[in-house]
Amino acid sequence: MIMFSNVDKWYGQYQALTKINAEIHKGEVVVVCGPSGSGKSTLIRTVNRLEAIHEGQILFEGHDIHGTDANLNRLRSRIGFVFQSFNLFPHLSVMDNIILAPTKIRALKGAAARKQAMELLERVGMAHKAGAYPGQLSGGQQQRVAIARALAMEPPVMLFDEPTSALDPEMVGEVLQVMRSLAKDGMTMMCVTHEMNFAREVADTIWFMDAGQILEKAKPDAFFSQPEHPRAQRFISDLRSH
Repeated sequence: MIMFSNVDKWYGQYQALTKINAEIHKGEVVVVCGPSGSGKSTLIRTVNRLEAIHEGQILFEGHDIHGTDANLNRLRSRIGFVFQSFNLFPHLSVMDNIILAPTKIRALKGAAARKQAMELLERVGMAHKAGAYPGQLSGGQQQRVAIARALAMEPPVMLFDEPTSALDPEMVGEVLQVMRSLAKDGMTMMCVTHEMNFAREVADTIWFMDAGQILEKAKPDAFFSQPEHPRAQRFISDLRSH
C-alpha cells in the first residue's frame, strides 16, 4: 500500500532522511522506532505530504504522493493521521470534531454522520463524552477522540506519530488498547512510538532508524532478541539496562 523508494529529505544542510527504501503491505502493522532525532516523525509525515521530500518517490496505492499531479485532498482523506498533540478543534464539541470532515469532504448527511460518529466513539470508549469539548477531556480521552476522528473518513491506512508521548503514564494504556483493537481488525498501520511493549505485541514488522536511515527491518521477536545492526544492538541493550 505504501512504498518508499530512495527517499531523501533535507533541512538546509542537514539531511534528515537518507535513501529510504521500504514497503508497507495491506493489513500490516509497522512500528518505527529508534532514538530521538533519528528521523522517525519526519518519515511518517512524508506519507501525507506534511513534509516534502527532495529525492526519490513515495507511492500510496500506486500513486506518487509527491508527484505534481497528486490530488492532495483525496490523498489525505484516504490516510488517517493521529498527532502527538491531538490537534482537536478546541471550539468544537467531540461530536462536531468527528463529523466535520465526513460532512464537508465525503458529503455525508447530518444524521448519517452522527450515527457513524457515535459508533466510532463507542469503539474508542468515548460515547459518553460526545457533547463535551476537548478542554474538558484528559489527554488520553482527547487522543481517543482524535483516533475516532481519523477513522471517520474510513481510511485504508492509519498513521500514528508518537500518539502517547504527550500523555501521563496512566493514560498511555487506554490509547494503546484502541490501537491494539484496530490492528486486530486488520487496519494497515504505521506507528512511530517509544512504547516497546506495544511494538513487541502488535507489530508485524519493526523498522529501526538512526541518523535518517532505516538500519534494520525485522520481525519483533528477532529484533528484540537478536538485532543484527550494531546500532540496534546498542539500542536494545540500553532498553534492557533501563
